[in-house]
Amino acid sequence: MAIPRNYQGWTVLANGFRPFFLLGAIQAALAILIWLPAYYGELKLNSTFAPRDWHVHEMLYGYLPAIVTGFLFTAIPNWTGRLPIRGLPLLTLVIVWMAGRLAVTLAAPAPWWAVLAIDASFLLLVVLAAAREVVAGRNWRNLPVVAIVGILCAGNIAFHIEAHVSGAADVAIRIGVAVIVLLLALIGGRITPSFTRNWLVKHNPGRLPVPFGKFDMVVVLLSALSLLGWIIVPEGRATALALALAGLMHTARLARWAGDRTLRERLLVILHVGYAFVPLGFLASAAASAGWVLPSAGLHAWMVGAAGVMTLAVMTRATLGHTGHALTAAPATQAIYLGIILAAIARVCAVLQPVHAELLLHVAAFAWITAFAGFALAFGPLLLGLKRRALAVRAERSAQPAL
Repeated sequence: MAIPRNYQGWTVLANGFRPFFLLGAIQAALAILIWLPAYYGELKLNSTFAPRDWHVHEMLYGYLPAIVTGFLFTAIPNWTGRLPIRGLPLLTLVIVWMAGRLAVTLAAPAPWWAVLAIDASFLLLVVLAAAREVVAGRNWRNLPVVAIVGILCAGNIAFHIEAHVSGAADVAIRIGVAVIVLLLALIGGRITPSFTRNWLVKHNPGRLPVPFGKFDMVVVLLSALSLLGWIIVPEGRATALALALAGLMHTARLARWAGDRTLRERLLVILHVGYAFVPLGFLASAAASAGWVLPSAGLHAWMVGAAGVMTLAVMTRATLGHTGHALTAAPATQAIYLGIILAAIARVCAVLQPVHAELLLHVAAFAWITAFAGFALAFGPLLLGLKRRALAVRAERSAQPAL
């Protein structure tokens, strides 16, 4: 999406993906840079949350909402044909998001409800703005996506309340994780086969991905039901069976997308790799519900693996496509992908191999920070509009939409 001709403001405020992808990546790197010494007791956080809850919250309700917002506010104009949210309204949202990060991390002397109000206002504004655009554009097909983000907003509010009342936000964490997994299943399940098909038709004719259909709807519905059961009763045979079935269904779904035929283009391969962590998270969580492994194995497969890899995959692709660059993964982009995959594998293995947990935690943290800091450094100039390039690849972009 080129900057509209009548827009005269800062380039970084021309489209939603620009500020939120950049700031989200910086926050993701800084949050883990802070978390590791806090985890080992070398740094004290001035937060209303316990250290573990702060870490989870800033990933689940801090970083991910920023990226979801960047995606939504870039995709919605394509869905509805309306102009993007930009300029002062976009700047307002950015400031509200940043205020939430500061309040959650530094405002311990303030009342917990004041921190809640500051932090929760961001997602509330995002849901209202997105719903207005979707309804105004009569794009009813994508209204469920906005509704799921609304549930994420409710989960954030519940997180603050549960942390204050109980001292730990276990249920609200599962709500947030479930919402993110559903968003990945819904959105990732549409864009991955779609982008793969577009590329294969042009570059590698032959077997194509199966398009979104009834099977996919069944998988998403089964996922929602199993995740709902997991939220309410995280342990037990019934929950384990439901999660395992969902994991197997997602594995079959992924196998239908011809990911093995995209190895020449890392910008596509990474989408398939990221989605592979969705069924892995279901299966690991099923094992945890059965008492075979710790719950954090599934949580980190979903959050570091599926969410971390998929968000970076979308961030790199959307930034390239919407700034007029060829949709291909340069060496710097591939290094980012390598870093986030290493972070996901190391973090899950740290749960499964407690003897080597300390080493693996450091590897995971270093790889995560490298991936997100690398994105900020490599793609920051494009997002800020400091590095421009003529839209010489318009034909390729029309064949391979960025979002």
